[in-house]
Order: sequence, then structure tokens, then C-alpha cells
Amino acid sequence: MSIRTLKTLIAVADSGSFSAAAKQVFITHVAVSQQIRALEDEWKITLFDRTHRTPELTPAGRALVAKAREVVAAYENIVPSVLGNQGIEGVLSLGAVPTTLTGLVPSAVSKLINDYPSLRVAVVPGLTTSLIQQVERGSLDLAIVSKPQFIPRNMAWYDLADEPLELLASLESDGRDPIHLLKNSPFIRFSRQAVVGGLIETWLQENKIVVRESMELESLEAISSMVYYNLGVSITPRTCITASNALPLKHLPLESGRNWSRILGCVSRADSVRIRAIDEMNAKLTATIREGKLSFPSVTTRSKKRTSNRDY
Repeated sequence: MSIRTLKTLIAVADSGSFSAAAKQVFITHVAVSQQIRALEDEWKITLFDRTHRTPELTPAGRALVAKAREVVAAYENIVPSVLGNQGIEGVLSLGAVPTTLTGLVPSAVSKLINDYPSLRVAVVPGLTTSLIQQVERGSLDLAIVSKPQFIPRNMAWYDLADEPLELLASLESDGRDPIHLLKNSPFIRFSRQAVVGGLIETWLQENKIVVRESMELESLEAISSMVYYNLGVSITPRTCITASNALPLKHLPLESGRNWSRILGCVSRADSVRIRAIDEMNAKLTATIREGKLSFPSVTTRSKKRTSNRDY
């Protein structure tokens, strides 16, 4: 048995097939089968039920995968645990919901790699449910998501921001009453596959508002553009980072008996070996949110900065 073989076992469990696991660990399908057979022979148990079209873990197999994760995590933490800041290196895989990708994420990641140049951050976009599943499987180190109703027991949650729901409307739209605008304008829906999309639908139902849906999008930038051209109104979270080049729109609060907002935060495995890098990422995200406004440097400014760096 080797760490490499345990990683192959975990890859099969996470990907659901020997073929997908082979691609993930960069070996052939035959090599994956041989490694799994070798583990079964060594441990004298059956890890997978092969009577199904796709092999499924047996109860003993599931228990051993859980232990294998602990062993691999402990092995990978040997060096980082004794290196201090030097342990913040390699690749940190960060999942992020679409609303954070053009403001919060790039600014925070820039701060992080500026402090830790040996660290690379790989950003993976996605919706909350999918990203949490990837973190739970170990495919991602952490993810910026909307807080779900339930957080898995083996996960750690870090609050980032409270983003109230608001109505977006064109400056050309009629009036500033959200209810009037919703009832008399086409509705551009935030994707119902997203956690915040479900929150928006619940608000509409509780307020007995029937909308004339015209489109359903998951990108806040795309929704804002549609609203800007007066193609409808939309309900979105008021992002915790305001870009200086944001489109001019009406941002109208939703008046209601209770607070309707999306809680944005970071989720990671409680037993993650990348805890130092995760803590630093959370700190940079918090600092970016505290600053509140994002300014984009001009091309000229960036060019001058690069020239200056070369000169010195």
C-alpha cells in the first residue's frame, strides 16, 4: 500500500468511475484497476461491488475511503505543519459563485498572492450546492458560496457578508416602487438553481407577486446589462463590493416585515490540511469587503507599474 494508491482509491470514490479516476490521477484505466485489486488482495476485503454497470463502494469500502482521506491528509500536512509561512505555497483551489468573480475574488486573490508569491490560486466558478459538494469531496480547498440551509457536519463555515436583496431597475423605468415595477415590468430572474434564486422566489411567493418572467440568468453582470437597457427588472443581492465602473441603475430596497438577504461566506473541510492558506484567504476576503469599493486601474497605470518593476 502506498499514498499514491490511496489517492487513486479516493479519486475513484469521488469521480464515480475507474475511467474518470484515471484521468484525475494521470494513469491508465488498467493501472487504476490493478491498484484497486492490489488493495483488495492486501486487505482481504471487497472495496467495490462490481455487479453494477458502474462499480459501487461496499460498506467496508466507504469506511476505508474515509480512513484513506485521513491518512492522505496527514501525509500532505507533514511539511506545511512545520514550515510556518513557507507552508503557504503550491496551489490553493478556490470555488466561487458567479456574483463574486468580477469584484471580490480578483481583488482578494491579488492581495493574497502579493503577500505569498509562492502560492497559486486556481479559481473554479459554480453554484453553491455544486461547490460545497466539491469541497466535501476534497476537489476544492474552499469555496465562496451563499449560506445554505444546512451545512454538512464535517465542514467549517466562515461568515463574510450580509447582502440584502434589492430590486434593479433601469433609470428610465416608471417610479421607485418595487411592487409596482415588479407587477408592470418583465421580470429577469436570478437562476433558481442558485441558493439566492430560491430565496428570491420565496420572497415573491410570500408577497403574493406574480411576475411576467422574460429570462433567467445566473450572472449578475448579464442581469445588470439587461436591466440597463430597460428589458425588465430583477431582484438580486446587493453585492458587498461596489465596482467604480458599475452600470447606473436604480437600486431599490425590498420593504418587508423581515430581513431578506443572502449570507455570503466561505466553506472548507474542517480537517483540511490547507488551513493556513484558507485562513489567509478568508482574511484577504474580509479586508476586501471592509474596503467596500473596487477601483479598476487603467491600462496606462498598469503599464507604468510593470515598467517601474522592471526598472528596479
